[in-house]
Amino acid sequence: MLIVHTLSELRHALRHAERPAFVPTMGNLHAGHLALFAQAKPLGDVTVASIFVNRLQFLPHEDFDSYPRTLEADRTALQAVGCDVLFAPREQDLYPEPQTFKVLPDPALADLLEGEFRPGFFTGVATVVMKLFAAVFAGKPHGVAVFGKKDYQQQMVIRQMVRQFALPIDIVLGETQRAEDGLALSSRNRYLSEAERAEALQLSLSLRALGRDALAAAHALPQQLPALEAAAMKALTTRGWTPDYLTVRRRTDLLPAQAGDGDGALVVLGAAKLGGTRLIDNLEV
Repeated sequence: MLIVHTLSELRHALRHAERPAFVPTMGNLHAGHLALFAQAKPLGDVTVASIFVNRLQFLPHEDFDSYPRTLEADRTALQAVGCDVLFAPREQDLYPEPQTFKVLPDPALADLLEGEFRPGFFTGVATVVMKLFAAVFAGKPHGVAVFGKKDYQQQMVIRQMVRQFALPIDIVLGETQRAEDGLALSSRNRYLSEAERAEALQLSLSLRALGRDALAAAHALPQQLPALEAAAMKALTTRGWTPDYLTVRRRTDLLPAQAGDGDGALVVLGAAKLGGTRLIDNLEV
């Protein structure tokens, strides 16, 4: 596996590639990330990973400085799954000057849910992904990028960006990978104490219960859903969580579910803080 750090090194490494298969990450890789690389491997003529902790998507009070950086372990893991090129830029490599030009996602999608609680987050995500796409796919007739469904709203923002800018990139989605007990794999799970790790499963269990209740009430969702969501939030709160949202939305646009929306049309999404760790999860129903 070739490791490069600058844009010029990356472009030189990919000069003969016709269809790169790309998986962007912030590192601290786990089995969920590695599943995306396994999915990407047969889709292109070269497999590219990036590891970059993107300052633009962190709010001032969030964990940019403490976010786990495990480059050596990540390098070993990527080599084991057959990654061809690892792009690991320093901040000055990707942002040699202040990034005053930014990608502003459609607020109809980006200001909901995560965007409401983390204002500016999707601008930071879209900007860095666009820059990474320009680095990996410039001059290529076509490419593939693989993203996980765990960051559900994020992949919707990126797919919309690719579509509206007519980028020659196929966005492929990977299913959320879970531990044996059902907890969604996340780099931030490493922040959890032993007791918090045992409790963390309650987020996915709450989403499953909310999804079942929503399907049972599909004939009258607009009337019943606010009470169902409030009850789910209260149940987590009584267990010591601080939930931002537990909600049932339409998969197509993340707007609130409507009467008649049923099996195959909905996604249940949640974000909540347990101790000092904010966890997200989702479940398509």
